Amino acid sequence: MAAPAPLKTPPVARDLEPLLGQWRDWLTGERDMAANTVTAYQHDLDGFLGFLVRHLGTAPGRDELAGLQVRDFRAWLADQRSRGLGSASIVRALSSIRTFFRYLEVRHGVQNPALRAVRTPKHRQPLPRAPGQEDTTELLALAGQLPQEPWIAARDAAVLTLLYGCGLRIGEALALNMRDVPSSARTFRVRGKGGKERMIPVLPAVLEAIAVYRSLCPYPAGPDEPLFVGSRGRRLQAPVLQRSMKAVRTALGLPDSATPHALRHAFATHILANGGDLRAIQELLGHASLSTTQRYTSVDSDGLIAIHRRAHPRARAG
Repeated sequence: MAAPAPLKTPPVARDLEPLLGQWRDWLTGERDMAANTVTAYQHDLDGFLGFLVRHLGTAPGRDELAGLQVRDFRAWLADQRSRGLGSASIVRALSSIRTFFRYLEVRHGVQNPALRAVRTPKHRQPLPRAPGQEDTTELLALAGQLPQEPWIAARDAAVLTLLYGCGLRIGEALALNMRDVPSSARTFRVRGKGGKERMIPVLPAVLEAIAVYRSLCPYPAGPDEPLFVGSRGRRLQAPVLQRSMKAVRTALGLPDSATPHALRHAFATHILANGGDLRAIQELLGHASLSTTQRYTSVDSDGLIAIHRRAHPRARAG
């Protein structure tokens, strides 16, 4: 999702103005956030400060922020609703504001206990519908047979096999360099959200798909060069892969929900359906919270019921 277009920074008091730039530097430097994420956070904060100008009738400063009450934050949330923002956008905006206030407290001693009493609006982000196991097998096979240059077809098949075989996010897969996936390794290290690293088991089928692609790729690459490259030899970009996936799902008659990202969800759903452990899946996906992984338990309830009946010692009792 692209970052929202920046708003015009609203007027703020002189004692607050330099802190805004320092906050952005903190997000980029110490928090290691991507540029688009920083832009989104700044967009949310500008919207909040603009609301305060209207709500308070003055340009807010440190004292005004410290003195905000629960009712003021609720008025802002109500304003967001009145502007047609959905729960997902409001949850993200509130997260941005909390991050800003935490920064003010830790770095500048500006405290506002009222914000802690503001409840986060309930929002359950729907999971992309994962393709079934047979559809996924056909999809990966067809990806390597698309009517394009053989090395590009092999590349797309390798990336999609990696997404499904290892449960990676698209960005994680495309950020890999040659040295990151040794040809004979059983595991490799991937850097996920927030710069967190995790170890991923790698299947022989994934290594084989990558090896076929690299044997056909016309661009030689050193250990620090991108593993997956585009037609001009530069790092492969997500929209290129998404177009290839669209061609494959169209040929197979699969729904629009069959995206590259859906293969990550297929990875989790299929492991869970075959008796995989939620904690293990959490580690493989790089989820910070088990509650995020638990959403998969609602994706394949029939499979879970079958596992329960096979595995529970009292399943055949009576």
